[in-house]
Amino acid sequence: MNKKLSAIFALMIIIAFMGYIIYDATSGSSRETDPETAVDTSYTDNWKIAGTIPVDEGRLSSVAVSDNGTICLGGDSFIKVIDSLHNKLWDIETDQKITALAVSGDTIFASTGETILVVSKDGKILNEWGPYEGNSIFTSLSAANGMIAVADAGSKRIFILGRDGEVISMLGQSGDHFIIPSPYFDLAWSGTYLVAANPGRRRIETWSAGGKMISASGEPGTAPGAFCGCCNPSHIAIIPDGIVTAEKGINRIKILNHDGSFAEFVSSHNSFDQSVPLDLATDDGTRIYAADNSDSKLYIFERK
Repeated sequence: MNKKLSAIFALMIIIAFMGYIIYDATSGSSRETDPETAVDTSYTDNWKIAGTIPVDEGRLSSVAVSDNGTICLGGDSFIKVIDSLHNKLWDIETDQKITALAVSGDTIFASTGETILVVSKDGKILNEWGPYEGNSIFTSLSAANGMIAVADAGSKRIFILGRDGEVISMLGQSGDHFIIPSPYFDLAWSGTYLVAANPGRRRIETWSAGGKMISASGEPGTAPGAFCGCCNPSHIAIIPDGIVTAEKGINRIKILNHDGSFAEFVSSHNSFDQSVPLDLATDDGTRIYAADNSDSKLYIFERK
């Protein structure tokens, strides 16, 4: 009798345990989800890949676009320029990898790890600036307002240079620091202000050229308007309607409004290498150019 009661009691425990497992599995969707691991798949991409340009001069890493639609490409020991119809204008070999590009008028600025090459519109190297710090890792350039902004992931600062290459000011020296866990540190001029990624804080900041932080937006997570991982946003570009961002970990390209709120996805359902974010550039906001280092191709996005 005792054996029978024990067996019944054990069976009841097993049934109760199985019932709890079934309840836990079916009710989990109603719980609050960890923002670091949940991916919102309810959004669609409003842009499409309108074209691709293979680059065989070397592994592609950076892109910039001039006001007249000329596209500058850089990577492992080369700079290449093509016109708006994607015809090659010229290319040159460089001693080091090009990590970032910027165009201002007839001048192209190209960064290596610790110096900046000043290049004419027909491909002649006119000057070389730097190094400015012993541990520099230049990751981004932007030229406007007679100034060149340089993001340095090594020193975790931004240098504001004049047209002669002399340092005018530095951002991130004290107070509001940049947290740069890896060599992804991007910036872009937006009018007279500088927009910079602070990837360790997973946010975007607006700064004055004099070194004062004006505003910041962004939060960690995988929600459409958030930034996941340790190093996002990895790349940014400015368009009239807001800010284009690229991420790694979840390799997606999206547009945020100027206040940092989510606007739309450019590309979230894609087969890009998750660990390699795409460098970004845009002309007038009608096209977004994305340089993919993993396959050495330039992707051109247009609205659907």
